[in-house]
Amino acid sequence: MYPSAMDYARDGGTALIPTRFVWPYGGRRVYLSGTFTGWSQRPMAPVEGCPTAFQTVCSIPPGYHQYKFIVDGEWRHDENQPFVSGSYGTVNTILLARESDYLPAVLTARVPPSSNMDVDNQAFQRLVRVSDGALPDDASRISQTDLDISRHRISAVLSTHSAYELLPGSSKVTALDVDLPVKQAFHILHEQGIPMAPLWDFSRAQFVGVLSALDFILIMRELGNHGSNLTEEELETHTISAWKEAKSYLSRQANEHGKSAPRRLVWAGPDENLKDVALQILQNGVATVPIVHSSAQDGSYPQLLYLASLSEILKHICRYFKHCPESLPILQLPVGATPLGTWVPKIGEPNRQPLAVLRPTASLNAALNLLVQAQVSAIPIVDDNDSLLDVYSRSDITALAKDKVYTHISLEEMSIHQALQLAEEPYAPYGLSSQKCHMCLRSDPLHEVMERLSRPGVRRLVVVEAGSKRVEGIISLSDIFKFLLG
Repeated sequence: MYPSAMDYARDGGTALIPTRFVWPYGGRRVYLSGTFTGWSQRPMAPVEGCPTAFQTVCSIPPGYHQYKFIVDGEWRHDENQPFVSGSYGTVNTILLARESDYLPAVLTARVPPSSNMDVDNQAFQRLVRVSDGALPDDASRISQTDLDISRHRISAVLSTHSAYELLPGSSKVTALDVDLPVKQAFHILHEQGIPMAPLWDFSRAQFVGVLSALDFILIMRELGNHGSNLTEEELETHTISAWKEAKSYLSRQANEHGKSAPRRLVWAGPDENLKDVALQILQNGVATVPIVHSSAQDGSYPQLLYLASLSEILKHICRYFKHCPESLPILQLPVGATPLGTWVPKIGEPNRQPLAVLRPTASLNAALNLLVQAQVSAIPIVDDNDSLLDVYSRSDITALAKDKVYTHISLEEMSIHQALQLAEEPYAPYGLSSQKCHMCLRSDPLHEVMERLSRPGVRRLVVVEAGSKRVEGIISLSDIFKFLLG
């Protein structure tokens, strides 16, 4: 007897893997049925531009599964995929890796009715279906000549413009003293609505690092660890520098060789060109780079001018080529035909990058663990139909500073939905209450995706299926620049 879909839903700890099923052999009405649906029928959507193909995305638990297709009322199986004979006749089979071998995870739960999505209504009014003929790993539609020309022109523009051009006419930049208590720093980031801040060491008269949302995620996990030496009382006086030392110690413990090289501060001068600034961000895996200037030859008494991000550099690109898009031939390509982003794989197709999704009533602890272990900056939140509801990102952790929520919650008992509600309060700082879940379609042209990602506060777009809003992939700022710069 095979377990039903309801059996999987009741097992709140089961990890589910988003997987794309495709029937490419025609029909008028096609459904998917399998052990992961309790053999109930799930409708499949026709593929735009390919009338003989149908597809759907299902989140299924790791392990061995059987499935079949119902095509115009007739049970069928795909002879080009593994199949066996069983109690349901000839059925296809799939074996998915266990959770320990596969980072993405979905925790099942019932869905709250609310969501926090920024929907492009005009896009969704179009009767667009995802195209199986434009899969993310299919770069055949991209001319290598067009790609080389576009990359050369973008590199030339970025190389001739400096970081100084990113500086606004008026702005405020927040820096933190390394001797500041971590608790106070936590509240400052929340009140200022910023996810990170550079650290200043008065004794050395220089910037020595950054304090980010990831630091607070690690602190919250450490507080929730019963064997931890860090307590809520110590957090009152625990300084940023002390936390950084403790973090380094924990890293050495986790490293089998007991060595952990200190991570240097990544920064740029105002005269550095934008291409070098973008490459620094990409190569060091950081969200922003402080723009620092010193009039002294030895670099002493540096002045923090600004925090540069990929979003602003992308805005510079979009503005420069806005009136001559034909000079970049790749801009009209649909993002589904470009080799960028993280996507849900098809049956039999290896997943080259982790794609993680969670149900809204999964625990906050599950989300924080996933953010750290999978080394991702955000997790799509989906309902039982795998439709997008929201996104939980690293920066959302700062909402726990509101009314000292972090001092009286259990990470296991607080749900993702509850955690996101903290940031939706009308009196929450700007930058938290204004967060949206930004989406795009596989068929959207690259230039539209770039323009959306260049907007302030947008770091990623979740690729969804039109109509159902099922998650198909994620495209981040770093994905765009890795593609554009080669």
